[in-house]
Amino acid sequence: MAPAKVFGPAMSTNVVRVLVCLEEVGAEYEVVNIDFSTMEHKSPGHLARNPFGQIPAFQDGDVVLFESRAISRYVLRKYKSSNYDFLREGNLKEAALVDVWAEVEAHQYNPAIAPIVYECLILPALRGTPTNQKVVDENLEKLKKVLDVYEARLSKTKYLAGDFVSFADLSHFPYTYYFMKTPYAALFDSYPRVKAWWESLAARPAAKKLSTNMVFQ
Repeated sequence: MAPAKVFGPAMSTNVVRVLVCLEEVGAEYEVVNIDFSTMEHKSPGHLARNPFGQIPAFQDGDVVLFESRAISRYVLRKYKSSNYDFLREGNLKEAALVDVWAEVEAHQYNPAIAPIVYECLILPALRGTPTNQKVVDENLEKLKKVLDVYEARLSKTKYLAGDFVSFADLSHFPYTYYFMKTPYAALFDSYPRVKAWWESLAARPAAKKLSTNMVFQ
């Protein structure tokens, strides 16, 4: 069977969310770059894969998907092994906690951390625009409130859903990695349990492999 295809730039946060799951389960895949400078993401070919003209898109045989978190869940379900299940679907309580903290990532963590990464790294690199410090400062305050909750949670369990790595943790990898490249990485020093959690994730072989391509130029 041909390897699955992930459509989008390899350094994209949403693409990386899918790739880290593929790497964790040892799946074969191919990254197919989408050139934003030529508006390829709005081309008929890409719109057939993702009707919103965004990235990533994903193809596995006759299965075509979009939305990074949905793609990631598909990957983790397909390649679930007897050794590890990142969705914990064999345990109702654990699966529910994975879902809870995955939702927290999407609706609390991501909206606070993403604007900081965009202002400090992505927009200056890709568009040459200066950092809007007001946006950064406002979202740093939002992120601190989220990290307060994470610190409390991680005082009880090693990872967000329990004492096991799950999709809820892996989904945090892309934006947290880039945040640590901004001038505000030291914020995590104020949250020792969060910092230890992050260092554990960043040290995983899948994360270390992907980080070599996660550079905005």
